[in-house]
Amino acid sequence: MPRDLSLAEIFQLGYYWETKILLTAVKLDLFTLMDGKEQTAAELARRIHANTERLYLLMNALVAMRILTKHADRFANAPAAQTYLVKTAPQYVGHLLLLQDAEWDNWGKLEETIRTGRSPVAQHLFVTNPELGTNVLSVLDRIGRQSGPDFAKRLKLDEVETLLDLGGGAATNAIVFCGLYPNLKVTVFDLPATLTTAERRVNEAGLQARIDLRPGDFNRDSWGGPYQAVLMSDILHYQGLDANADLVKKALVHLHDDGRLIIKDRFLDESGTGPAWATAFAVHILVNTEQGRCYKVSDAIHWMEKAGFQSVTEVERTAVVQGFREKEGPTPHV
Repeated sequence: MPRDLSLAEIFQLGYYWETKILLTAVKLDLFTLMDGKEQTAAELARRIHANTERLYLLMNALVAMRILTKHADRFANAPAAQTYLVKTAPQYVGHLLLLQDAEWDNWGKLEETIRTGRSPVAQHLFVTNPELGTNVLSVLDRIGRQSGPDFAKRLKLDEVETLLDLGGGAATNAIVFCGLYPNLKVTVFDLPATLTTAERRVNEAGLQARIDLRPGDFNRDSWGGPYQAVLMSDILHYQGLDANADLVKKALVHLHDDGRLIIKDRFLDESGTGPAWATAFAVHILVNTEQGRCYKVSDAIHWMEKAGFQSVTEVERTAVVQGFREKEGPTPHV
């Protein structure tokens, strides 16, 4: 059940201080510079050409936040910082935090966005800053490899031989799916810059014969095929209603008879007030995309049924929707 918030908790929600302190430290790359070593603020200030007194205050705050440790006047990474915030660490997630910092100014325009109904951006940062986008994809790829096998098993793709992963990013799903389903071949469709990362990952996995990379704009270009399954994973929240309805309609003609469309996204519940993380993510999308928004499962079901899909069901609550192209439907034109 919902609980009442204390005054202290309201203040904690309202203060963004610690967030910006952490993001600034990541941008300065302090944690990499301190990799396994104790250093004074003066030593670090010389290395990054910063003001010693100001940096000292920042680092003291990081100690209070339990991200750094301090003995006398020397600072060091706490275990969490050493694991996740040192660039050379296998589990480094700093690029995701750098993405949040790059979007900081957009969040500052939230009030204007609410009042005017206009987004402060014309294109997502993945398009305007491909280098950062590539680095973020690498982190998301590592995270996705952990959750991907369970997702693949739940989809039950044993009888599927050809799958299109639309907006498939670093080929994370494609690689995981091929590892679980030996008869499956996957086409990953995404922007050319994104597929640079995907190509490297596919080569590392030795799956060049089973994973095809198809560059293009999925709203404008043909997808190839037809396929036995099309997966749209976390792409619809970047687009507007009409664009998504058209994309779902387009999926129908790229499927074989009895083929299926699988939509995975961060859906809101029908009240719009949950899941809690998704409600905040919906505001994030509001200020960081031109047309995007978080949708409800009922929106996805409506698009699919209107396009002509049959047996449309919510496979996982607020996460996955699936529908089938009817047998002996219109001949696909691709």
